[in-house]
Amino acid sequence: MRLTSKGRYAVRAMLDLTFHSNGNPVRLQEISTRQTISLHYLEQLFRRLRNGRVVKSVRGPGGGYVLGRAMDEISIKDILDCVGENTDPARDIIGPDDKSLRTVEFRLSRSYFENLAIIMQEYLETTSLGDLLRKAQGSMQDTQADANNTDEAKSENQTIIGDNNANANREEVSTPASGINLNSGVRAPIGEVNQ
Repeated sequence: MRLTSKGRYAVRAMLDLTFHSNGNPVRLQEISTRQTISLHYLEQLFRRLRNGRVVKSVRGPGGGYVLGRAMDEISIKDILDCVGENTDPARDIIGPDDKSLRTVEFRLSRSYFENLAIIMQEYLETTSLGDLLRKAQGSMQDTQADANNTDEAKSENQTIIGDNNANANREEVSTPASGINLNSGVRAPIGEVNQ
């Protein structure tokens, strides 16, 4: 299956809209800036998405776009279909049907690629914007937890290193080999051993 830029950009823009909407309209200019997608291109995509009823436009000063349905009711296939992407992977995978090719190998490979196309089609139909949003939020929480754990580990390491340095400094000060008698405060002559 070949996915063109319009399909990739449409999915990215819809995810951006889902992330930043919270029930309020989102302006295309904001999506354009965040996703570095041409505003003119987004306008064309959202016209198609609106015709496909996956987004609604809101007019007025606080206007923009909102989801046309709940995020769990909008599949990736819906988005791709709206912008005119080929969501039938079998068409690209299987190739032209040549009647002269009726060998066992032809039938086996055709059957295999038809099954692959069915799996891909089901994946597109069963993955919703909500699924991707929850996955992203889970990843962000995992990343934040990892960052917190790393910060805690660094803090613990710095404490341990600080304690070790303090202990090392105490040991250096109290080491008789340094030539200083800590009890008397008088330096021992070189070559003599403190007792």
